[in-house]
Amino acid sequence: MTPVQTLKLVAVSAGLSAPSSTRLLADRLLQAARYRLAEQEYAVDVQVVELRDLAVDIAKNFVTGFPSERLQEAIDTVTGADGVIAVTPVFTASYSGLFKSFFDLIDPTALTGTPVLVGATGGTARHSLVLDHALRPLFAYLRAATIPTAVYAASEDWGSGGDEYTDGLPSRITRAGQELADAVAARPSRQADEEEVVPFERQLADLRLD
Repeated sequence: MTPVQTLKLVAVSAGLSAPSSTRLLADRLLQAARYRLAEQEYAVDVQVVELRDLAVDIAKNFVTGFPSERLQEAIDTVTGADGVIAVTPVFTASYSGLFKSFFDLIDPTALTGTPVLVGATGGTARHSLVLDHALRPLFAYLRAATIPTAVYAASEDWGSGGDEYTDGLPSRITRAGQELADAVAARPSRQADEEEVVPFERQLADLRLD
């Protein structure tokens, strides 16, 4: 019997309040992706990184140059994920400072090829362009594989079923979660990558002369 592969999904929420609509959106997206992977018979490990709990640690890191233990753990959690969901509230027509500060601490190559689903929350729909003008360029710089569908949730979107012109929030969440899950499932596993590298390293070792 083939062992079930376990995939790791991590959501990063930059919401500041408790409860937070940003965290709620992150949870809904995580649930949609997890459900899709479960349908494909994957085991799924999910984690959420709440940036508001790390705000002081992030600020101290910029001053000292050294991350605290729990900040380093959060960074390792994100960079070690098979798929990432990143959700921020909109401040001054862009991502929040806390959100940007956290991703500034991640090595520019650490998320290379990692499927990332971006999302944002705001008071009105006029801020929805933040997805394409701010979030996508950020993750393009980090060399992540941002999935096609991004999700913006304005205050009026919660509980709305959409209309003949626009899909409702639940539909957009489902579609985005499925796209992330499919991208994660299609990505070669880290273990497979390591298994390909080891034999090559051994061949190089065999060629060395004493």
